[in-house]
Amino acid sequence: MDQITLSPRHLHAFTEVGFQVAGRSGAPGAMRALREVIALEAYEFVAYDPATGRHRSLVSDGYTRVDGDAAEEYVRLDSYRQAMDSRIPLVMGAPGTERYFRRHLEPYGWRAGLTTPLFLSEGRYTGLLHLNARDPGAFSAETSTLISAVSPTLAHVTDLSRCVIDPVGLPPGFHAAAFDRGGTRRDVTDTPASEAVAAEPAMAELAREFIDSRELNRRGLWLDGTGQWREVRLLRAGVGPHGAIQGAVIAERPCALPYELTGREVEVITRVALGDSNPQIAAALVLSVRTVTTHLEHIFAKLGCESRTRLTTKALAEGLCRLLV
Repeated sequence: MDQITLSPRHLHAFTEVGFQVAGRSGAPGAMRALREVIALEAYEFVAYDPATGRHRSLVSDGYTRVDGDAAEEYVRLDSYRQAMDSRIPLVMGAPGTERYFRRHLEPYGWRAGLTTPLFLSEGRYTGLLHLNARDPGAFSAETSTLISAVSPTLAHVTDLSRCVIDPVGLPPGFHAAAFDRGGTRRDVTDTPASEAVAAEPAMAELAREFIDSRELNRRGLWLDGTGQWREVRLLRAGVGPHGAIQGAVIAERPCALPYELTGREVEVITRVALGDSNPQIAAALVLSVRTVTTHLEHIFAKLGCESRTRLTTKALAEGLCRLLV
């Protein structure tokens, strides 16, 4: 990046951009701060959705209209790929962009433009920022350098993988994935992605059922496709830009069955918690009633419970039921 000398005015604007992005004002507040040092008249944040591999306009201001197909058209340009490789903003009318700008910008009076790819500080791409002005000389080389410097902060505006969960978060060792009601899966910021959850198609439906329930959280045990038991936690979450979409986080980590329980005993506990009688449990698990009774005797001894009510309370509180995935 070119070296630049920041004036107190620039430093104040950059600090304000970070404050606004982190706070509730988001993109509008950040761009108000940038307008103090850059003569921009219009802007558009284009978000890249890693769940779908597509781009879409997220936030814009100053334009008469934003064409719905403009984002996907732009990212098909060779110049876009060059900007991605170099991470240097493209100016309006750069080789390969002329047709795009004639179609989407010049008819509305824009004569200066700058587009920068947005990457978080750790290197993850989140989208694009378009800036426009009517004065052909509005954006100088210094403007390009300034935008490059602040772009890692602005990249948080277009981070669609952002997931807002319980502030307590998750204990160490969990891997996770987030889902919205439509079944779209997203990564959870600052938490390793769960390959096990991603490999199980039924997890999207489990998330949908949980979102539609009145539960704030849920715990349970899951036997994955490889035969590994996993401790699972479901939490309500906001997904997408600034956590605006109702969703759920499914987090898991490998575990041994607690209290020296067997897989069959977990199945029996799960049926007891559902309110099944011994004959109903026997029919569901294809066991004799006597075998179910024996399992329950072992379960009561291992968990220190003297009744089905106490067993159900303990099982739900400690996540001892098998999740029906």
